[in-house]
Amino acid sequence: MLDRFNFSGVVEFLPQLMTGLYYTLLISVVGLLIGFVLGAIFGLGRISRIKIIYWISSVYIEVLRGTPVLVQAIWIFYALPLIIYYNFDSVTAGIIVIALNSGAYIAEIVRGAVVSIEKGQMEAGRSLGLNHRQTMRHIIWPQAFKRMIPPLGNQFIISIKDTSLLSVILVPELIFQGRLIAANHFNAVEIYTTVAVFYLAITLTLSFVLSIVERRLDV
Repeated sequence: MLDRFNFSGVVEFLPQLMTGLYYTLLISVVGLLIGFVLGAIFGLGRISRIKIIYWISSVYIEVLRGTPVLVQAIWIFYALPLIIYYNFDSVTAGIIVIALNSGAYIAEIVRGAVVSIEKGQMEAGRSLGLNHRQTMRHIIWPQAFKRMIPPLGNQFIISIKDTSLLSVILVPELIFQGRLIAANHFNAVEIYTTVAVFYLAITLTLSFVLSIVERRLDV
């Protein structure tokens, strides 16, 4: 039955698929780096004793976690420009979507990791003459970061797969390129199978790297 499909013909379309892979990785890496910064800020804001910071962080986290990535992408690309009178190109919009969405989930990872550290650690830091900020930086954060690594790895993989939804706003990533090729050449089985293999290769590679990092840090 498989002899009906010409997988060798996929080689012809590899340059186009590699372009899609480039944009998938670009949006994932840049978006996740920004998302980690946002997650750290709002995650710590979620445990802040300053009410305004706590509420701003809470609203950000709940709104972004409570709406689908697809809806966020459509809103940022099509609706937001009508409010701010500025149009984003599709790649920039994609990065914003991944950054904001992953940041909300990373914020909860950060919050959970920090509050899981025993309260005695903070008291020990204060007894050594460190203020709250210094104790967080030198004692609490290094321990919390180790505990973040496994869930951060899972979030990174989820966010990479979420980039496939960005084809709806015309981001030229893997799914977008695959759809173009399949529509023009009627080889959906070959192309979509190849796209799936690309995603699998990315996630397996990331999982392997994360397992090494976990062993090195003795998580």
